[in-house]
Amino acid sequence: MVTLPAAARLRGRNVLSVTDLGADELASLLALAQNLKARGREQMTLLRGKTLVMLFEKPSLRTRVSFETGMTQLGGHAIAATGTDFGIGTRETPEDAARVLSRYGDAIVYRTHAHEPLVRFAGAATVPTINALSEAAHPCQAFADLLTIRDRFGTLQGLRLAFVGDARNNVAISLAEAAALCGMSISFAAPPTHRPPDAFLARLVKLGAPHGVQARAFTSPVRAVRDVDVVYTDVWTSMGDEQFVERNIAALRPYQIDAALMGAAAKHALFMHCLPAHRGEEVTAEVIDGPQSVVFDQAENRLHAQKALLLALLTDLRGLTE
Repeated sequence: MVTLPAAARLRGRNVLSVTDLGADELASLLALAQNLKARGREQMTLLRGKTLVMLFEKPSLRTRVSFETGMTQLGGHAIAATGTDFGIGTRETPEDAARVLSRYGDAIVYRTHAHEPLVRFAGAATVPTINALSEAAHPCQAFADLLTIRDRFGTLQGLRLAFVGDARNNVAISLAEAAALCGMSISFAAPPTHRPPDAFLARLVKLGAPHGVQARAFTSPVRAVRDVDVVYTDVWTSMGDEQFVERNIAALRPYQIDAALMGAAAKHALFMHCLPAHRGEEVTAEVIDGPQSVVFDQAENRLHAQKALLLALLTDLRGLTE
């Protein structure tokens, strides 16, 4: 019998940002992902006859391979098209593309640039649409990140996480939203040019209000990471923003995560990075390749978290137990 009622409520819905899920739905989704992870590479038939359509306007390694592998392990089929294969917004409108693809597939994964066309696409689609990364959000990465933290600590509530670097990028936004929903307090370390707005910090506090979550931003990386349980960073320049590389390096160099900065965190602290990483820039090789690093666990957990999401969006979860 189904024992994941909150996740079961997701059937047929779009997931464009973390906050498309309630706190109970996110917790239930993570429990389902843990269930699937425990089953390893078991071949299932839960999505037999289902097709996942994947659209990638930006390069993809972990996202594409994990979704395709997950769909295969669940008994379904995935097909992918890259930006050279379609021209949403140029050859045809997001609405027209969504209506057509909804007649071919049972769900759509879309990695794109601007967030607004994705919202238009999802609004016109008649099958679930998943944001596989946009300028505004990266919910799939956040789900995998929380699964990784939950694996290590057994819980999320009451933990403290620090994000160091470009605290306005899509990974930072989605990670912070997910952490707050699950009861984790968040600190950001960034220069004023890369600091999250005060309104966003207030929104995080509101999301985590049932747990007394705190959200603060510091210019000092040491203050931000002091005694935290998780230290997280990302590349200093996101895909599509390459013209800002030199500016970002100059602003963010003091925010490199090295052994000394990790030493300010709790002794048991994890180091996390969504990958790909630039060793010698946002993080030293000593840290990312060291014993506190769980970056490859994060990458693996993309598979399990996305399998859970696909099942929740496409089925009523019958046949699965926690």
